[in-house]
Amino acid sequence: MLTLATKITILRILLVPVCLSQLIYYAAGYADWHRVLAFWIFVVASLSDAVDGFIARQFNQQSQLGRVLDPIADKLLLMTTVIFLAFNPGQVLPKLPLWFPILVVSRAVLLLAGALLIHVVVGEVKVKPRLISKIATLLQMVTLGCVMLKIPPPALNWPLYAAAVFTAGSFIWYLFDGARQLNSAITAKL
Repeated sequence: MLTLATKITILRILLVPVCLSQLIYYAAGYADWHRVLAFWIFVVASLSDAVDGFIARQFNQQSQLGRVLDPIADKLLLMTTVIFLAFNPGQVLPKLPLWFPILVVSRAVLLLAGALLIHVVVGEVKVKPRLISKIATLLQMVTLGCVMLKIPPPALNWPLYAAAVFTAGSFIWYLFDGARQLNSAITAKL
């Protein structure tokens, strides 16, 4: 049975192509309302991340499906938007520096690879959501929202650099968590 929290997560996944299509229309030279609509869809999708988590915890609606879909929904929303805005077809929005999408995408790919390695070696991946990771995600969302609002540098720089610092910091934290899990499993087998 799908819980309300999981339904909200699924809605967030479904909003990703809608948001992207509006950004594509805007970049192709269509009316400005496509950019504004993309921004509001992005805001709703971003806020739904907090809402589904709150509902899952408060009303005991945590499920295995929700645990799997929630990070997928987050990554789809962020990766799709950050990659599109990095390429910025038509140069209609402030350009993200190339290092930012590289950092965000590399972190996601490396964390996924690490989780797969731990799953193969240990059999179970224990992921503890960290405050630093939640802050990194929030700052990434703020940065992308600022770009969609056409906020130019230097005003764009503060969320951009803050997102970069917290993204790198959360990667390092998860790297240590993963190393600890691997080390425990290897030590237990010896």
